[in-house]
This record gives sequence, structure tokens and C-alpha cells, in this order.
Amino acid sequence: AASTQERSDDRLHTRLPASRYVPSLLRRRRPPLTESQGFGHAELSAGGSRVVLIPELGGKIASLEIGGRQWLWTNPSMPYRTPVPGSSYVENADSGGYDECFPTVGPCTLPASVPSFSGLELQDHGELWSQRPTIDLATRPDGQEATMVWTGARMPYRFTRVVRVDTSGAVSMRYAVRNTGAARMPFIWSSHPLLPLGENTRLILPEGEPVRVYKSERIEMGGAGAEHRWPNIRTAKDSLDLSRPGATGKRFACKLFFDSVPGIAAIEEGGARLEVRFDHAQVPDFGLWINARGWSPSRRISAYSNLAFEPCIGAPDTLTDALGGWRRASWLEPGETREWTLTWTGRPKAG
Repeated sequence: AASTQERSDDRLHTRLPASRYVPSLLRRRRPPLTESQGFGHAELSAGGSRVVLIPELGGKIASLEIGGRQWLWTNPSMPYRTPVPGSSYVENADSGGYDECFPTVGPCTLPASVPSFSGLELQDHGELWSQRPTIDLATRPDGQEATMVWTGARMPYRFTRVVRVDTSGAVSMRYAVRNTGAARMPFIWSSHPLLPLGENTRLILPEGEPVRVYKSERIEMGGAGAEHRWPNIRTAKDSLDLSRPGATGKRFACKLFFDSVPGIAAIEEGGARLEVRFDHAQVPDFGLWINARGWSPSRRISAYSNLAFEPCIGAPDTLTDALGGWRRASWLEPGETREWTLTWTGRPKAG
């Protein structure tokens, strides 16, 4: 007869249909209500790290604890709600945490230059956040993992993300997307983890690396496409050191893109450090969102500061812009699969 542990592992490894999500089957312990806000969730933990995922919210990662610190920012003014396909992400789902954006980030309508998808309208932040993926959980000797799979609604694809927490404390995210249609398919993908931004937040990115402006609010950075050298950003009045954006004293927001980040980026806060590593050949672009109380689509958002480290494939935020002047869209041939990996590690505050 199988041992109790083996039977438990078999049950965790069984794929559960979305309609059967019962919190007691997914939880190993009950976290505070403010973390999952009553939605069924799965928790992975090993090596002092902990990840909480909410399938009903498009596979959102609600908690990312690494190196003794919770790294994700949560909007205290926008509680979680069941997503509605086709609705505005900003108005209905911009509640913080870590989401995936695919096959676009910004809403757009595909041009006639993409005949098989000409006129297709893609929603804000893509399709994944408004779908409920299937989930497959597994406990292994060296860690725990969750495999989530999404099926394209407006474009033909199968998108897979495997989140793994291993006994070293590292959190890896392995991705695969397959074109299940008969036509060549364009896309961009971006990770979207929202992180807190404070006066002592420090961003560690390659100094002197070219960085391009996609958009800015409450500050003039030279307009879309303007190029600067990290971390010094020229404005209409002066120059800012964006390696410490919360210490500038400015109220502003911007989205910047690096054409090349050599596989590692880090953020430090209160002596703790979070790093993300990736293969530049697989993930050739890097987006940086900074909101120093400068983004004001609504009062529920404008009162707060946050930022996002966004390793991405393709730039900038809309697939139409990536297909156009930026020329940074990616393509999948019929039946082709693209794979890539992000690895997040942390270091606690010294002492």
C-alpha cells in the first residue's frame, strides 16, 4: 500500500477542474484574509520562501515571500474581484500582486499588416488575467510547484507557467507558449509584479545602458522614444537619478524600456534584496514601471506609489506599437512553442 505521503502527493498532482476549486484542497495553512481575500488559493513553500497563487484571478500571484520579506505591493483601495473578460484591467483588476500579460499589455487593435488577425481587438493587459487557468500541484523532495495552463480566447495559443519553490529558497517561473492555430501569430509577453516604492528603494540595473521612454505623466522626459542612459534621465527642467526614484521628491510616473539587460536586475529595500535572473537570448527586453504617486486614472490608484520590474519579450506595451515603429514584436509559427524562465532569489536584511 502507498504511504500517506505518497497518497497526498498523488492528490496534489491531480488536475482539478476550475469548478472544483475548494480552498481546503489547496491550502496548507490559512493565511490572513487580506492576502487571498476569501478566494480559493494554492500555497507553495520551501527553503524559507512562500508563494500564494489565486487561480480564480487569472493565476495572480498574491504573495511572493523571499529572503524574509514580502515583496509584492497590494492596493488597499481595490479589493480582489472576479475578473470579467473584455473589461478594463485598471478599473477592475489593478489590485496589485503579480500578473502575466499576453499577447499584449496595452489594449489595441491589430493592423491590416497582420492579415490573419486584422482588426482583432485585444484587451488591456492581455487575456490571461481575466481567465481561470487549470492548475496542477505537485510536492517533490526538493520543493513544490504549480503548473497553470491558459487557452487563448481571441488568438489560438496554449500558455503554460510552472511556478516552483525549491529547498534553496529560489522561486523559478518556467514559461511555454504554443501557437495552436494555422497562421503565424504575433505577440508580446510581460511579467507584471507590482513592488512597493519608498524613499529608500534602490534599483540595480546596468549603469549607462540605453533606456527608452514609452510614456510619462507629470514629468517631461523627451516624449515617446526618447533615449537616455540609466540611471540619469533628462527632464525638461533638470536630471533625475532614477536608481532611487522615491527619493527624487518628484510626483511622477513613467514606463521605460531597456533594449538590453544582461540577465539580472535587482531591487533593494530596507537592507533586503530581490533579484530576478533570466537568459537574455530568451527574454530580450526589460520594462520598468515607476509610479511615484504620479499616475492618476482614479483616486483608488493615484494616492499610492509602486513600481514593476518587467522582464519581457517584445516592447513597448501594445502589440500594435511593437509591430510598428518599435519593431520589437515576436512571432510564433503554426505549431511552434517558445520557452523561457525567470528565477527570483532574495537576500535578507543583514543582522
